[in-house]
Amino acid sequence: MVEVIPFKGITYNHEKIDKFDSLMSPPYDIISEKMQTDLYESHPQNFVRLILGKQKPGDNETNNRYKRAKELLNQWFKDAILAETDKPSIFPYTIEYNIDSQNKIMNGFFILLKLDPDYKLVRAHEKTLSKPKEDRLNLMRACHANLEPIQLLYIDNKNKIRELIDKSLNEPLIKVRGYDGFNHKLWKLEDKDLISAIQNELKDKILFIADGHHRYQTAINYSNELKNKTGETDENASFNYRMVILANIFDAGLSILPTHRLIKKSNLDLDLLLEQLNKYFIVEEKKVKLADNNFQKISNKIKQELETETKHKFALYLKGRYYLITLKDETAMDSFAKDKSKVWRTLDVSILHRIILEHFMQINQENIEDHVKYTRVGEEAVRFVEEGLYNLSFLMNATKIDELKAVAEAGEHMPQKSTYFLPKMLSGLVFYKM
Repeated sequence: MVEVIPFKGITYNHEKIDKFDSLMSPPYDIISEKMQTDLYESHPQNFVRLILGKQKPGDNETNNRYKRAKELLNQWFKDAILAETDKPSIFPYTIEYNIDSQNKIMNGFFILLKLDPDYKLVRAHEKTLSKPKEDRLNLMRACHANLEPIQLLYIDNKNKIRELIDKSLNEPLIKVRGYDGFNHKLWKLEDKDLISAIQNELKDKILFIADGHHRYQTAINYSNELKNKTGETDENASFNYRMVILANIFDAGLSILPTHRLIKKSNLDLDLLLEQLNKYFIVEEKKVKLADNNFQKISNKIKQELETETKHKFALYLKGRYYLITLKDETAMDSFAKDKSKVWRTLDVSILHRIILEHFMQINQENIEDHVKYTRVGEEAVRFVEEGLYNLSFLMNATKIDELKAVAEAGEHMPQKSTYFLPKMLSGLVFYKM
């Protein structure tokens, strides 16, 4: 049974700070070095200082960004920069944004979710990487808090939960314009009957992780660590819960964008790779005319050429040219992934990873963190290669919601970074101190 409970949320203190816009941060895992610097400079209490503090040359095991985050968090409490709500609450949340000239509103709500270590009720669709889990675990150890939410989806065909919430909304607790230019609103609801009704609606559902696979597994690891360390056996101990944002999988405000692959590998034989691709793919070479840094124009053209309803297509981008790659026959994946379901074998991201990255390029689960980086921005997938930062890139189409659901229900995992949900949840609106 899915168990969720309200919590006393911690927010920035309205009595101390008038405007919250410059205090908010993107999620830690999409913050570039430049963005981190910009956020630092935007306000001395920007939330990035907690979730992704700057590293310093002399950092060691006793003096590092995790320790500084703990000290800063304690100082902000002492200075009343942060304030805790009076009663356990849930926190409805909306994000208004524009994508592809279309206005959308994403609806969700913050709540505490009891951890499911066996992933029976909470389904994951992506594998996790060791470095991000270690990083988040160190931060959780230091701060003993859920500083950022995990986004999970539930299935609610009739949208009952959202209708219950909408009836109770009045003036938002927080209204901010985020780093992304989107409008974020947060409410606080304490009504016990409403919360009980939501708990009842959720208890028999399955939840799907949309964003935050590393954070969820880190929460499980931390819970197990504290159980062993303290001997605490109470299943309702605070570390057995995780702050999440829940949203209806059918919410019209959810968008999935593609995540492109950036490849850096010193001993790569590009001529051999292109020759090998012909065995399983139709390969079409396209020349690029570079002028006035027209990377965006080039990526837009590639995006249009990749559009398809039935085929599996990628673009392999090299300096001055790219190749449209179309899988000849889906049954080719049968020999590369005999142990996987058909839906997994026919995912674009699975095809790319199993045939091209693993089979042809020898980039596998053990070394992928050394050779593959990710971007959702098509322009970057072009520009970074032209600037020599990477040998090549793969531009892709987005994974579909029904594919995510089918893979998760089958208990399988897609390769890392198979989905990029938009809009991203803002960090700094509210958090949970255990």
